[in-house]
Amino acid sequence: MYDDLKGKIAMVTGAGKKTGIGFAIAEKMAACGANVIIADLGKGPETVGGIKMGMRQEMEEIARSLAEKHGVQSLAVDLDVTRNDSIQEMVQKVKERFGCIDVLVNNAGASFGAPSPAHTYNEEAWMKTIDINLHGTFRVSKAVFPLMTRKPAAIVNMASKAGKTPPLANGAYAVAKAGVIMLTKVMALELSKQGIRVNAICPGIIMTDLQVFRFQMEAKFLNQTFEDRQKAWANDIPLGWIGAPSEVADLAAYLASKESGYITGQAINADGGLLMAL
Repeated sequence: MYDDLKGKIAMVTGAGKKTGIGFAIAEKMAACGANVIIADLGKGPETVGGIKMGMRQEMEEIARSLAEKHGVQSLAVDLDVTRNDSIQEMVQKVKERFGCIDVLVNNAGASFGAPSPAHTYNEEAWMKTIDINLHGTFRVSKAVFPLMTRKPAAIVNMASKAGKTPPLANGAYAVAKAGVIMLTKVMALELSKQGIRVNAICPGIIMTDLQVFRFQMEAKFLNQTFEDRQKAWANDIPLGWIGAPSEVADLAAYLASKESGYITGQAINADGGLLMAL
């Protein structure tokens, strides 16, 4: 636990479903005593491309349960990271409720158009994937910055192992996450004198519903079974197991806390040792 997070205001985007990394991060922040803001779509299609979306009812349930379990304050807010009007509405609600934000975790993400090699990738799906993952991180960070009035503050961006090494037939997601890594470094440099640290996490193979979808996608593309892909990835991981969302959440809390006070501009792998390049 990180005692310095007690009483802080932490917003986690893409935290509206209990199967995701965003929820695990929000739960970890609340366990550390931070007041949490659960931000997700809230409305729209319940699934997109076979992936469950964060809907309002589950968001409210998550916010309520975290508040009751950990004795903190919580707020569920609708957020579409591709729309500036939605982002501004979110900012206004947060400002009215809490007045500021101390920790921003840009976790919202999605992938469209995969599996497909880059030379045949659907252009609309390519652009949408990059808009959500990269431009969404930029938009939300820009809008939240004026609320980060208490120092020190921290931003944690969710990148990916895919941003450092290309995955099979999922180029848009890889390009977007590579962009998130560089955006993290740009923000860290530009905000360093203003008391805001910015780091990125690059998860490897983490068992979320999105990962299940990727295993299914790869299995179809390679004419294998789901179990084949799961076993193959586990065998390739030096530590020998597929990660859990809570293991990413532990790193996010560390990067938000004073314990990482001399760390900024980094893209840290949470991948069981898959990437070990200098």
